[in-house]
Amino acid sequence: MRRVILAVIGTIAGLVALLSFKSHAPAAVTAATAGTGGAAAAAPAGSTPSAVPSGERAVDGNVANTVYGPVQVQVMVKDSKIVGVNVLEQPSSTSADLQIGQYAFPQLIKETVTAQSARVDAVSGASYTSAGYIQSLQSALDNGA
Repeated sequence: MRRVILAVIGTIAGLVALLSFKSHAPAAVTAATAGTGGAAAAAPAGSTPSAVPSGERAVDGNVANTVYGPVQVQVMVKDSKIVGVNVLEQPSSTSADLQIGQYAFPQLIKETVTAQSARVDAVSGASYTSAGYIQSLQSALDNGA
């Protein structure tokens, strides 16, 4: 009888802990800018930045169709260096798609600015989104970035 009571109390405590857990989702997808020490400027996915800073130019990549939806990026270039990447389009059919994008794109952008090329590693758990990002990024670089 004591074991049953302990098992029930343990189960209830576990359920309470599980249901009270709040995940901490990252903020909106951002465009990393090397010129500001790696700081990120807010730019919601699916929107085009309103103005290109002086001395920089923006090159749009082709839309890459993935299993979960289209991915398109815009590369910001200054003096032949990649200074940032904006996500113009991302999979957004479900909230999981948006969460994956919020997790993966900042990592991919940071790696892109560091590597100065499209040779970046895919983000674990976001394989298709990463592949679409890399494909769109490479097309932007091929188009003159």
